[in-house]
Amino acid sequence: MSFRDLRNFTEMMRALGYPRLISMENFRTPNFTLVAEILIWLVKRYEPHTDIPTDVDTESDRIFFIKAVAQFMATKAHIKLNTKRLYQADGYAVKEMLKITSVLYSAMKTKQMALGDRAEEDNNKFKFDLGSRISDLKAARQLASEVTSKGASLYDLLGKEVDLREMRIAAIARPLEINETEKALRASIKEVLESVEKTKDMLSNVVSDETSLDAKIEKKKQELERNRKRLQTLQSVRPAFMDEYEKIEEELQKQYDTYVEKFKNLSFLESQLDEYHRLEQERFEEAENTLRIMQHKLREEERELMKSSLKDEDSDMDVPEDEGSDSDMEECLPSKPRPTRNGIMAGMQTKETAIFLLGSANNRYLTQAKIDVKCRQNVVHYLVFYDLDGSIPHAKKQRKGKVCAGLGASHPLFPPCVFKGKIHSQIP
Repeated sequence: MSFRDLRNFTEMMRALGYPRLISMENFRTPNFTLVAEILIWLVKRYEPHTDIPTDVDTESDRIFFIKAVAQFMATKAHIKLNTKRLYQADGYAVKEMLKITSVLYSAMKTKQMALGDRAEEDNNKFKFDLGSRISDLKAARQLASEVTSKGASLYDLLGKEVDLREMRIAAIARPLEINETEKALRASIKEVLESVEKTKDMLSNVVSDETSLDAKIEKKKQELERNRKRLQTLQSVRPAFMDEYEKIEEELQKQYDTYVEKFKNLSFLESQLDEYHRLEQERFEEAENTLRIMQHKLREEERELMKSSLKDEDSDMDVPEDEGSDSDMEECLPSKPRPTRNGIMAGMQTKETAIFLLGSANNRYLTQAKIDVKCRQNVVHYLVFYDLDGSIPHAKKQRKGKVCAGLGASHPLFPPCVFKGKIHSQIP
């Protein structure tokens, strides 16, 4: 068995159209089922109506199947197969089956070549090349001259047949001499006896060879028995490194269990971390949506305050001013509502609740708180942005004008109040 034989066999079977894919690993071990299937397919390729037994369950059925296939190939295809190698169903069986497949493959290739030549002839049917036909013309002329000479010689011999017939009849009619006939018979008998003696000598040599071969076989059997006993003794003895091997195997199993447990924990923690990040992202998006809604509400309120402040200014322009009591009125009456740069009135005669959004620039956490901002007995609606560390990210310029007074020291939790980038007051 060789790698080349296996490769050639698989390639030939694929080219012949065998429906099953044959791997070169199929014949590393005995595989009688596959061999039987291949043999049945090859026999059907030679003669589709052949009756071959397909039962290979028992040993006798397999032997009968192999004999039937070998007999069919010997009679129909004149291919001699080794039944012992076929019964082994391993790589040596591939060599025997290769004899059958090579014949089928060569026939297929010949047919393909014939079809190709016929197609080429059809293509070149109406193409005449006189240059290549000159040699054929010379050969035809030579054959014509030979036919003429042979015909003339045959005519002469047939003319002599009359004389030759008479001579032949005379020779047959002449009586044979007994002495010469006896000598010829004795010579032939002597030759036959010599051949018989040679055959007997060969048979005696075969017997002696058989005895010597039997002695060698017996010797090999004894050696095999001794080696088998030695193998059994070696298998019964426990190796010295077996204890250490088992100990290392147990430690390796423990390490593997630890690794599996840690890997499961790591996977669980990673999933928890992903879930935590997802929740944080949802909170962040929710906070941004809330902030966007509050900004929208603030803009609406700014527009309403701006409209109301403009209406109040128009109404104040119609009231006459008292020059002598300006200072007293400023001390006892609330100041006029004046629009800030962002349209927010510093003094409103309504009481509202200021909503503060407390945020951190680092982790983006947002909360809400409510504080009353007192400014000359008025409460203004503010939206404040600031950090928990006391920084004011939106403060750019201090507000000019009136400042809320009498509010005490700044609270540690609430830094200076910022509204749209303006510092208003320290809120306790």
